[in-house]
Amino acid sequence: MFGLFRRQDPRFRDDGSALWCHVRTSRNGEVIKVRLAKASEMSTVAGGYYVRKQLTGSKTLDHATLEVHTNRGHKVTQATVDGGELLPVSEWDRDSGARS
Repeated sequence: MFGLFRRQDPRFRDDGSALWCHVRTSRNGEVIKVRLAKASEMSTVAGGYYVRKQLTGSKTLDHATLEVHTNRGHKVTQATVDGGELLPVSEWDRDSGARS
């Protein structure tokens, strides 16, 4: 029950219908904005939801794979990126020059 009141991971922003994050690729440092729709992209697993998303940069064609686990309240419990790193929300405007 207490997991529902957990704070959101500082690398994700929740807009109600989706989770947003920014991934910086390891190869060329391109920042990819990612939207994870709660209703259509996340699969139900024991205790919450799971999504795996293949990312491709539009400028450099860099590749990365994002995997996210959340609890039933859509609070991120685990997130990994193969081929990049997640940026904290506080760095989004500074590093990517755009807002979500």
